[in-house]
Amino acid sequence: MPSASALRIQIESSLERRFPAALTPVPRTIRETAPTGIQEVDHLLDGGLPVGAISEVTGPESSGRTTLSLAFLSQRTRQGQVCAWVDACDAFDAESAAASGVNLRQLLWVRCRSIATASKNKPWARLDQALRSTDLLLQAGGFAALVLDLGNTAPEHGCQIPLATWFRFRQAADRTRCSLVVLGTVPFAQSSAAAVLECAATQVVTGCETVLSSCCYELRTERQRFTPQPFAPRIMGLRKPPASTWSATSPWQREEGA
Repeated sequence: MPSASALRIQIESSLERRFPAALTPVPRTIRETAPTGIQEVDHLLDGGLPVGAISEVTGPESSGRTTLSLAFLSQRTRQGQVCAWVDACDAFDAESAAASGVNLRQLLWVRCRSIATASKNKPWARLDQALRSTDLLLQAGGFAALVLDLGNTAPEHGCQIPLATWFRFRQAADRTRCSLVVLGTVPFAQSSAAAVLECAATQVVTGCETVLSSCCYELRTERQRFTPQPFAPRIMGLRKPPASTWSATSPWQREEGA
């Protein structure tokens, strides 16, 4: 009776024209990353956010997801790279982005607005604009990073985005070597995301008891594909996701110290 390895070789040789290496697992690869500029985050992510893939940054409002994305765009635009921000809810603050170090001359801001006559009948109006704009920009290429801001999108709407849409985004990002960063309260991209990060605020520091001076955040990796997960202790049979803390100074605080 032939061994299992002999049977595998026999099956693969008979299917090699249609399915090369049908029974051989695809080797785990290490994907290229781009630094976020936050040392603690880059260390946790083994270098930064993946290039040519989808990264999801989730969390409630004031959890640090926008601050992390602006720090990432700051690094890319300082290198002369062209980036884009698709604003599904028209909530992007250009002044805060500039104060965070983003070169606005290298940033395309796509503002999605509701149509007054269709806002009540079509709650997906802004979301549809955002998805179409993201698709066009990814297919066109030339962007080093693209942020799809769905932070104010209701989870029941975001979770209804077809899986085929995320798969198309993933393929286009890989082809154009674009880092697609999706912001939301919960993950939306499902299996198409190479990394899923969860943000949470841990501490708020105020100056003179009234002015916000800095915030401390916690970042936890819920999923990180292509790179080996570091060892973590097991609790009740479950591995605790790797986490790290980092702090960000308010833009006006940085201006005073400059």
